[in-house]
Order: sequence, then structure tokens, then C-alpha cells
Amino acid sequence: MSSTANASLRSAQDVMKQATVSQAPNGICYAAAGETAVSAADLERLAATVPRAIAAALARKAYYFVPLTISEGENTMVSERYDVELSDKAICHRNVNLSDSQAVFISTRLMDDKFSVAFEFFINVGHAFVEHAGVSGAFGDVVTRQVESGVKGETSLDAHDFRKQAWLKSTDNDRLMRVADEKAKSSYLNATFSDAIAIYMLSTNLDLDYWDLREREYPLLVPAAMAERLRKVAELFPPNPGFEFNIFYRRRL
Repeated sequence: MSSTANASLRSAQDVMKQATVSQAPNGICYAAAGETAVSAADLERLAATVPRAIAAALARKAYYFVPLTISEGENTMVSERYDVELSDKAICHRNVNLSDSQAVFISTRLMDDKFSVAFEFFINVGHAFVEHAGVSGAFGDVVTRQVESGVKGETSLDAHDFRKQAWLKSTDNDRLMRVADEKAKSSYLNATFSDAIAIYMLSTNLDLDYWDLREREYPLLVPAAMAERLRKVAELFPPNPGFEFNIFYRRRL
């Protein structure tokens, strides 16, 4: 990425007034402003990936893809070009509430690759949907059974931390058997459901190598358990026309 000296800032409200908002066939509203480095075709595909049942819960949201989003107290500012100094102050996303609706500003130039921009968008969608609709009982049953059978790893740092708070270890082969904190369990299920929804959408949008999701702070959920969670999400929210969901296994050398 190259630096652009003295990039000007605009308020989020100004961007919303001037940006052209598009609506995908599933109902997702989105717009782009500035030098995002993301093609119009890729943005269109991102928005169209969201399953209709999930998109229906986001009717009062619009997603704005901008180079850099900057938080200045209660104000949200946008740089329409990449700037080295401004990038140090920028954040991945910022929600701007407007009476009965919400605009979500996503910084595309902090990540600089298609995978990361897509995942940031889908994580936002996943969290917003779970906040609105809650956790599917069928999905919660799958995850609880996995945890209590001692399945290793998790899908995010939040899920990893809430899981440790929610269950106490027994002395029986290190299995996690007893719920110690119901509130932590609820937060854990929220986190795992939103994570699984995001990873599911990411995998239908592009060819995803599961190991690309690895983080240093926690061990990644074992593939078979992740596959089970994703199949349950696909059962709940089938892919839109033109998208496919498949899981392939391969032996790593």
C-alpha cells in the first residue's frame, strides 16, 4: 500500500448523504466511497452471499465500504484514500446509529486482501443477526454436545474465553461436564453461532482453506467439529441461488 499525503477526512454523515446505496437481491444495502481497492463486482458478490433469512433480519442496516474509518470520540470520520498516518488511527469498523436504522462503516484498506475484507463484513453480519434473532436451539445442542465430549479448540478468542468460564473440567479424561456459569454459557453460544455463520458465508463466497483462520491466542476448533457446526448452519440457512456450500478434506503434508 502506498501513502497519500494529507488525505482529507469527511464525516460519516456526509458520506451517507453522497454515496449511492445499492440493494442486493437478498435485501442487503451497501455502498462504496473512495479508493477502497475492492471492485464493484466483489462488493456485489459480498452482499449477495448473505442468505435471505439472515438478510431479512438486517433490514434497517446499510454497509459502507470505505478506505479508512476513524473514531474521533462520538464522531465517525472517513478518509477516502489510504494514508499512512491516518491508518494508525483507523479501526476495522464503526457502527453509526441513525434513529431507527444503523450504518456500518468497514475499512477496506486496513486489511488489503479480499479474504480479510470479506471476513470483516461477514463477522459484522453474523453478530448483528445473532443479536437480533438469538441462537438456534438446534445449533446450541450441537455445540454443547461437542464441548461436553471434550472437543478441542474454538472459533474465536471470545468463544475460547467464554467456554473456559462456562464449563468446569471433571477428572474423567479431562472432559468438560458441568456448567458453572449460565451467563457465560449464553455468551459462548452467541459467539459460536455468530462465528459459524460468518465462516459459513465466507466459505460460500470464496474458496476457503480452514487453516487460514488460525490465530495465536487460541487453538482453532478441530476440523470435524467445525464441519458439523457449518453443516448445521447450512441446514438452517441454505445458500442463495448462485452460491454453493461444500466441505472438502485433504491430507496435509
